[in-house]
Amino acid sequence: MTQFTEEVLVIIKGIPYGRVMSYGRVARLAGNTRGARQVVRILHSMSEKYNLPWHRIINSKGKISITDKRDAAIQRELLISEGIEVTEDGYIDISAYGI
Repeated sequence: MTQFTEEVLVIIKGIPYGRVMSYGRVARLAGNTRGARQVVRILHSMSEKYNLPWHRIINSKGKISITDKRDAAIQRELLISEGIEVTEDGYIDISAYGI
């Protein structure tokens, strides 16, 4: 496992309940300013194995970016269950809920 991947895992695990972070911010904090897509890959392949709070990761526009409608609905409901306000079309106020 690369150092970047290890850092990404630590950062994602550290996102507090009721807060969100963008893929790009995770990448920057892990040391790769252009690594947002790598964060996507890590989430896709390692969320279950490492019990990652994958639902707390959104895009830089403050939107759920999962294209599968069922999975996007699951993410939306998980965020709402943590007290995060999510619009019907999947937007979250990053200024209020982001870290």
